[in-house]
Amino acid sequence: MRIAKILLLTAALSLTPACSPRDFLTRRLAADLISAAEPFKAPQMFWLTTGVVSNTDFTSPESMVLQRRGWIIGNQQTCPPAVEPAPCWEVVLSPLGVDTIRPLVASATSGNGPFAIQVARRELVGVTGISKAGSFADVEFCWRWIALNKVGEALYDSGVRYRSTVQFRKYDDGWRVMNGMVRSDQTLDEALRNAEVTAP
Repeated sequence: MRIAKILLLTAALSLTPACSPRDFLTRRLAADLISAAEPFKAPQMFWLTTGVVSNTDFTSPESMVLQRRGWIIGNQQTCPPAVEPAPCWEVVLSPLGVDTIRPLVASATSGNGPFAIQVARRELVGVTGISKAGSFADVEFCWRWIALNKVGEALYDSGVRYRSTVQFRKYDDGWRVMNGMVRSDQTLDEALRNAEVTAP
């Protein structure tokens, strides 16, 4: 009698669908999936342009930071036909800038820029909320920039927090972060670009 009950229970359990850890969208799973997504892992690139640039480019916030650090120098120049607004500036690396920036340049480019520099990466601070509706969910999370070098430290404050919301969708193998368009909600890449700054 006992053996028959055990066999019946085993048969009943084998008929129930198996659940994987990805079937339940917890904050921990959402955090793991966001952190592993390619848009989140992609490093932040900074493009440094040397040579003749417009006044708008020379007085941009990033350029002003590099000037204050003594990494770039600008000499006023006559604007070429395709560059405006005036005045224009010829931007060069200072000796300190050469020591700081040249080792970070992604490719061994000589002459005038732009130079691509990896300056920061994202770090997930935490998932702050999950709103589910059937096979879809909106996940709100906080993240910050972590500098990879001195240029990143100058341009990004690791104390600043950003808040983003991204959509998840449940498939037969569990939940996934949406990297393509679904309904009218934003992808992870759009969520990171449209992040709101929050108080630390």
